[in-house]
Parts: sequence; C-alpha cells; structure tokens
Amino acid sequence: MPILGAHMSISGGFHKAIEAAQQLEMDCVQLFTASPQNWSVTGVPAEALAAPAQPQSKARSKKAVAQPVEPAWRSKELLEADIHLFRTTLAGTGIAHTLSHDSYLINLASPDDFLWRRSIAAFGVELLRAERLGIPYVVTHPGAFTTSDEETGLKRIIAALDLVHEQVGKLNVMALLENTAGQGSCLGNRFEHLGEIIAGVRQSERIGVCIDTCHAFAAGYPLAERKDYLATFKALDRAVGLDRVHAFHLNDSKKPLGARVDRHEHIGQGQIGLDAFRHLLNDRRFRKIPMYLETEKGISGDGEAFDAINLRTLRGLID
Repeated sequence: MPILGAHMSISGGFHKAIEAAQQLEMDCVQLFTASPQNWSVTGVPAEALAAPAQPQSKARSKKAVAQPVEPAWRSKELLEADIHLFRTTLAGTGIAHTLSHDSYLINLASPDDFLWRRSIAAFGVELLRAERLGIPYVVTHPGAFTTSDEETGLKRIIAALDLVHEQVGKLNVMALLENTAGQGSCLGNRFEHLGEIIAGVRQSERIGVCIDTCHAFAAGYPLAERKDYLATFKALDRAVGLDRVHAFHLNDSKKPLGARVDRHEHIGQGQIGLDAFRHLLNDRRFRKIPMYLETEKGISGDGEAFDAINLRTLRGLID
C-alpha cells in the first residue's frame, strides 16, 4: 500500500504534529522544525553560524575564512525535553516516516553574498535540527537566481551545498531538492536542473529529490494520460534517477499545465485531475516512497477536516 500523510502543524510542540497525524491514520508526516517565514530559527549551535565566504573551488573552500552571522539569529536552543517527547510520541504510533521542510527564506542560488552566506548557515541549521529530532530528510527548494542567470544560479547552489556539508560534518539526515513550478527565476522546474546540481555536488550521495505533483504539472510535465505520466517519469529517471526520489508532495494544481505558477489545490479539484494520482499511487516503483499532502488546511462545510477528505480521495484511487 502507498505510504500517505500530510504536512502538519507543530503548534504546541513538535509532538503535536505526530498526534494530529495519528488521529487521521496517516503513515507519514511532514513538519517545519522552525518558522518557515523567519530567519530567527531556534537551536542554532555557534559553529553552525559561521558560514565560509563564497569559495568557488575545492581548494578555496578549505582556505575560506568563517564569517559569523549576526547574533540576533540565536534564540533558544532545542530543548532535550522537546526532542525526547517528539521521539517517544513518534515511537508510540504507527507512523514510520518523518520529513521536515526548510525555511522559505533560504536561497542557495542567491547572487547576493550576504543572503547566500545566511542561507548556507540557515540550511546547515535545518539539517542539524532534523538530525537531533531523528528526522531523516530535509526538503529544500533549490533557489532563485534573481539578478544573475540560470547557469550562475545552479553553480551557486552546488557551491552552497558543498559548504553546508563541510560545515555540518557527517550526519544521517539527507537533503532533498524539491522540483519547482518555475515561477520567476526559481530553479528546479526542469528535472535537468536537479540532475546538474546533484552531479556537481562533491558528496552527491547526501542529496536526493522530492517530487511535487503540482510543481511538475505547472512546470509543463503532463501527468493525466498514462503515456504522459510514463514519459514524465522516464524524463525524471533520465535526468536524476528514480533511486534519488525519497518523497512526494501530493497536490493538485489551481493553474493549468505549464503555467509556471505554484498554487496548490485539493486532490481532484484542480487542473491535474484524479487519473494522475491514480497512476502514481498504483505505481509499484514508488510503493515504499512516502507521499505527503500539502493542500489547504481547514474544515469543510460538512465539518470534516480537508486533510481527511484528501486522504480518503487518495485511498479511494488505490487498486
């Protein structure tokens, strides 16, 4: 059976996301380990706040001088009691898969040196926090090249990930690059972008991918017709390798194919349609890959949680 879950709130504590997921009989859960809209992340070790200054080669990275990020970043440390409660709550459920998503402010492709260094430090912190909580994967959007260009942006991402790996040392947690819709100058809308980044990172075994259905569709990858679905995943396999896929985000799309606009919709109520999700849920290649809803939270007019409705819709598509 497919492994299904959703992104859940950590309001009240990390363990609350687990409890909420259990109530809806989820198999997996995604969460933020800090505010996704705030640079002031918690639990920042001092050494993680020293981001090397923009090396462009392996030789330069070894000689790079650490440049500390402002102390205002340092708020309270992750409490051992909170970590213990999260881990014990998780152990007491049938939820076997957890995933975290990094801050939306992080931009590893930024041409601005200060924002680039800040993003490197922040992403390192995201990995360290996940490691302490026992979360095996951290999803990140590759980044936006803004005032530079695509080639330069991709090189910046590769250099940034090399520095992050150097900064945090050996960890069990893996970074997952998420494909994007391609809004503005966002990179990752083409599978080849993800493949190029992975191929360029020195410790490429520490990088995987998370495929978002809405983003793929908005970027121009068709999914509804069986032949189109197979062609899309053949393209992914060719550019990245299906063995690199460690998570899926299941979202329908408010916008049409190729619109390059990221607007999630409830399953079956958007432009993608149910057939695409039926193909994915019954694809034996992905039976062991966790799939997470990122659809709108809330309660329907009938008083039922949207997550419950979307999960029921998905489960109804499984042969």
